Amino acid sequence: LLSLRQKWALLALSACSSLCCLCCLLGLLVAIGLTLGNQGRVLLAPCSIANIALTSVSSQCPFDPTRVYVSPPWGGD
Repeated sequence: LLSLRQKWALLALSACSSLCCLCCLLGLLVAIGLTLGNQGRVLLAPCSIANIALTSVSSQCPFDPTRVYVSPPWGGD
């Protein structure tokens, strides 16, 4: 079936993949922890409008949690 060299290569590739997965999971947990730690205030911090209710109208706010981004079917790619 598999030679010894292929088995070691598969083990090394699997170990690297697992390490990358753990790093991504750690980064995700840190991001979630930071977001929950500051109650999400930093997400809307770059917005120049002081009133949070008006952030969906502003084009200067890079992140709008209330907007659904859907392109129309006739809009093309």
